[in-house]
Amino acid sequence: MKTYNRFILTFLTIVGVLCCFSGTAIGETLNYRLKWLFNTSVVGDLYALDHGFFKRAGLDVNVKAGGPERDAIRELELGHATFGVASADQVIRAREKGAPVVVIAQLFQVNPLQWIYRAVKPAINTPLDLKGRTLGITYGGNDETIMRALLSRAGLKEKDVTLYSVRYDYNPFYQDLVDAWPCYINAQGITLADKLAKGGEAVKFFNPADQGITFVANSVVTSARTLTDNPEMVQAFARSLMAGWEASLLPENRDKALTVLQKYNRDTPEDLRIKQLDATRTLVVPVPPKKIGAIDVMGWKQTEKIMVEQRVIKRTIKVEQALFPGGNPL
Repeated sequence: MKTYNRFILTFLTIVGVLCCFSGTAIGETLNYRLKWLFNTSVVGDLYALDHGFFKRAGLDVNVKAGGPERDAIRELELGHATFGVASADQVIRAREKGAPVVVIAQLFQVNPLQWIYRAVKPAINTPLDLKGRTLGITYGGNDETIMRALLSRAGLKEKDVTLYSVRYDYNPFYQDLVDAWPCYINAQGITLADKLAKGGEAVKFFNPADQGITFVANSVVTSARTLTDNPEMVQAFARSLMAGWEASLLPENRDKALTVLQKYNRDTPEDLRIKQLDATRTLVVPVPPKKIGAIDVMGWKQTEKIMVEQRVIKRTIKVEQALFPGGNPL
């Protein structure tokens, strides 16, 4: 009987540890909602899944594609996801409204958002060069906030440019109805440049970061409750995810990464996926000694400052309080 009781006690102890680690039940699936569709911009997420990084950490993770109708932060609030990907402006807007969302890793060390334009047109080297141009923006998106910050720095008013509402249709740019079109340089930028090149047209890019505009892009988020209740699980998830990202961007693993992308994104030609992968590496891998996933606290503060200046939010929210205590859990 004593042996039996010791066995039961040991079993219940193990159960308790596992429940604390993985959430509310043994074998619980952790939903991880991405911000966008499966493409090269999420290569590390898919690589971590397919190459067993989560499983080796004792986690059962379901990586779910995002899209225009998906909001990772909302899914965290509803309990439909444990982790998600959101841009800094989404995090800051949510925190202003009282949502207890926490950033545990920053995927992009450099914001991939830039504006593409035809090389035959006058160069856009400074915000002043935007005057008189027709500029694509996504109303309500972070590109609108960034563009308005650029115009403000140049002392330009909205009447000095023509703002064109961007939809999920590149034809206005292809038809030369818009001078400069917002895009992620490691994804749509490569696709747009390739298509124009086939028509004999060269392109250039205007990078807000070159003008001192630091605006943080996609980061990994969870709820404050999840972080408080299951810190070990959060750390295990973050470490395995960042290990997957690191492995996916190693030059020696390029073929493996491309195989993963082929599995999830068959519509993009291989030659473009190679270019997109190389471009993504430059945006995600930080300058040593920083590691992949490092949180740029000053970048977050500037992002918040820009949003206050552009009246996207009404007040300062002390965004550093939304960042993982002490930096990040890596």
